[in-house]
Amino acid sequence: MRTVAVVGASLAGLSAARSLRKQGYDGRLVVIGDEVHRPYDRPPLSKEFLAGTLGETELSLEAGDEDLRAEWLLGTRAVGLDRTDRAVRLADGREVRADGIVIATGAAARTLPGSEGLAGVHTLRTLDDARALRDELARGGRLVVIGGGFIGAEVASTAYALGLDVTVVEVAPTPLAAPLGETMGAVVSALHADHGVRLLCGVGVKGLSGESRVDAVLLEDGRSVPADIVVVGVGARPCVDWLAGSGVELDNGVKCGADGRTTLAGVVAVGDCANWYDPRAGFHRRVEHWTGARERPDAAIATLLAGGALEPGVPRPPYFWSDQYGVKIQFVGHAAAADSVTIEAGTADDRDVLAVYRRAGDPVAVLGMNQPRLFTRWRKQLAAAGS
Repeated sequence: MRTVAVVGASLAGLSAARSLRKQGYDGRLVVIGDEVHRPYDRPPLSKEFLAGTLGETELSLEAGDEDLRAEWLLGTRAVGLDRTDRAVRLADGREVRADGIVIATGAAARTLPGSEGLAGVHTLRTLDDARALRDELARGGRLVVIGGGFIGAEVASTAYALGLDVTVVEVAPTPLAAPLGETMGAVVSALHADHGVRLLCGVGVKGLSGESRVDAVLLEDGRSVPADIVVVGVGARPCVDWLAGSGVELDNGVKCGADGRTTLAGVVAVGDCANWYDPRAGFHRRVEHWTGARERPDAAIATLLAGGALEPGVPRPPYFWSDQYGVKIQFVGHAAAADSVTIEAGTADDRDVLAVYRRAGDPVAVLGMNQPRLFTRWRKQLAAAGS
């Protein structure tokens, strides 16, 4: 291959570029990103950066002396992929022709219909999002977070520490039930109540009120929650519209094998936009976690450079972490695969739990709350069991 284009300049794209050089590729490398920023770390955006304890320079994912010998085309997004010419078309009219293409365009935060143009309403996905929200939180006031998932919970925790009056609205009866299951989702989300943050569950949002600026969140049950600031944390959608008609199969992202290969030869997908085949589960799933974006590009790049001749290995179970109200939450595996969950150490009331999820007696997932040593041991066991 003489030219490889990596479309996406966040963690997954940077990891792919690094992996290309690490695996011996010495040809032309082009990295395309729709943001003007060099690759930066996203997890701190909802925590340390939002709190003002971490600066922008500390978000950088690149070492000071790192040189990938890449051409960086930043501030322009991909709008199409021409499979005949093997060219990535850019919004500014340019084209990048490449022998190999890595799709790493990630995901974008979902918005609340009707909130466009209303001041005080935020999503949190990018550095620019975090800058705007940080400035607003510094003024204080009443914050309503729509969505009790991990991003919403982290923003609520950070805002609480900054002294804001915080309410979290979650449409599901139990926040975090999807990733953690009902039982442990309830335990983790109880951190809100522990710190005086209001949690309204089982009710949807009808809309927002306010003329030029939001002043309340209107709930479907008729209640109105006063708000000076609103953060919408209702998930993310994969950024794959630009691939329509390219020959790359799309299904909740880019549908690809366990090694990242797509339906188009010489094209692989990594990161939040990749709907990988999971050989442990026997079906495809999108894994929107930092660790996957860092680790899985190695397999995809090996496949790309080998022309698809390699047999895919079994990826490690997905792992993610969250920091809320001073509690470190770690999770590995898939809660949905479990038929039971037991607390192996600590107590739910003290929020220092080590819980193991099992199916037919075999561990399939582990949750730790302030249990880093035990959790690390279980994580290694889970990875070894599936290898």
